[in-house]
Amino acid sequence: MTDTTASPSSPPASPTPASSEERRSWAPMVGLFLAQVLMSFNVAALPISLGGMVEDFGVPPTVASTTIVVYGLAVAALVMTGAKLGQRIGWVLIFRCVLVVFAASSLIMILSPTIGWAIAGQVLAGAAAAIIVPALVALIAENYRGTQQATAVGSLGSARAFSGISAFLIGGTLGTFVGWRPIFFITLALAIAVFALSFGLRSDRGDRSVRIDLVASLLIGAAIVLLTLGFNNLNAWGILLADPDAPFDVLGLSPAPIFVVVGLILGQAFFLWTRRRMRRGQEPLVNLSVLGHSRERSAVYAMFIIVSMEAAVNFTVPTYIQVVQGRTPFDTSLAMMPFNLTVFITATLIVRFYRRHSPRTIALFSFGLTTVALIWLSFVVTNNWETLPTILGLVLFGIGQGALVTLVFNVLVTAAPKELAGDVGSIRGTTQNLASAVGTAVMGALLVTMLTLNVAGAAAEHPELPDELIAQVDLDEVNFVSNDDLRAVLEQTTATPAQVDAAVTLNEEERLHTLKLGFLILAGLSAIAAIPASRLPRYRPEEIPDPSPSE
Repeated sequence: MTDTTASPSSPPASPTPASSEERRSWAPMVGLFLAQVLMSFNVAALPISLGGMVEDFGVPPTVASTTIVVYGLAVAALVMTGAKLGQRIGWVLIFRCVLVVFAASSLIMILSPTIGWAIAGQVLAGAAAAIIVPALVALIAENYRGTQQATAVGSLGSARAFSGISAFLIGGTLGTFVGWRPIFFITLALAIAVFALSFGLRSDRGDRSVRIDLVASLLIGAAIVLLTLGFNNLNAWGILLADPDAPFDVLGLSPAPIFVVVGLILGQAFFLWTRRRMRRGQEPLVNLSVLGHSRERSAVYAMFIIVSMEAAVNFTVPTYIQVVQGRTPFDTSLAMMPFNLTVFITATLIVRFYRRHSPRTIALFSFGLTTVALIWLSFVVTNNWETLPTILGLVLFGIGQGALVTLVFNVLVTAAPKELAGDVGSIRGTTQNLASAVGTAVMGALLVTMLTLNVAGAAAEHPELPDELIAQVDLDEVNFVSNDDLRAVLEQTTATPAQVDAAVTLNEEERLHTLKLGFLILAGLSAIAAIPASRLPRYRPEEIPDPSPSE
């Protein structure tokens, strides 16, 4: 029997008249938008809640931060399996079920008597999000077409930025004046609201014939867990040789790079296993035909790069403001407001340009914009983040970032039939979670390594810092610290007040120099991204035929 389903990599046909598009109410999309807000708000609220959890539960910050780690691990490891469950059970039904699970996780966070309960709550939230992520894509594909679909996809990107703004402002205010637990009343209310709005979604029927490939689930789950743990602990466990804080070592080697290598091997094994099943006509965990053309693969590469750069900037700027300058999370939210607002607005409005420009043109322009913005920041950034040149650089980067996140996601969604929308969603979830971990961890390791080298070199050449004083300070573990913390360390040495002042000045200069180098390296990565961007489609989205079979 001939397969009438268009390949995801089929060339575009003649444009479909806009008048033939079915227009649907935006009311169901409000629920899907709030579902993305729910997940993003929960992620943004966790860092704000760490101080309160440390005080309430009497645990170190490293233990409290486990809530963040387990959430990300659960999402990344289970998202592909979650997509298959959605296809088997039905997207609307499973969407409602996991909203109940997310609501339960919020209740656990509100009522948790120990840190163990809070960690368990975030495991539940991550497992629920692993199904919500592909469900959002599948439900958009089921309920909207054409320009409505492109607008709906863009709203998911803007929802992430909106959540970051609201979590810092609302969560920071509640955390400061009330406590950390009331923050999760917001996620509880969002889960209830989305559940109520889900009854306006177009109903779908699950396919009981869908089978879940358990071998592939284990391979990809283990690969993602190992890659995430490896990259996230490059600083804590050692980039190459094991640090004292490493849980174990292998012949002196840090477990972090070992985890990364083993994760890559398991990831490759997953792709080999999946291709083998597809050749035999067996059902795969994720249908790789959604990446069957270089255009779709380039979209994934571009997505990985832009999310990695976003994570690196979101790690670098708050770290510098809070740790180096000793300012509050609320100050950080104000400093990041221009960036987050720009991402929010651009992710929503970029759809208007789809009618006049191809994805390739928009992507190349946007990556060019992020490259220029990062180079600009590397020259103008100072210890004061409220200066006009710095704000301008963050705004330019936000325009490029907001446009790219929406664009590359839309390329994947519009190229695949709606029956494979869940597979697109699972690939999006896996790519974004892994890219976020990699961007944060690699940028952190890179900055600390450069700072260590810069400080060691500058200290050795400084006329006011003798070798005897340098020998009393461990320059092999230099990190981003505030001036007060540095003075406290130096006061335990034989340094004179003049030498302390000289060391603080040197550290200030090298921190800023390292930050500028970090922005330059990100600019280089952004420029390299022109390679996958140049392989994106030349056609305009309205020229793409509906790849789903006719009903």
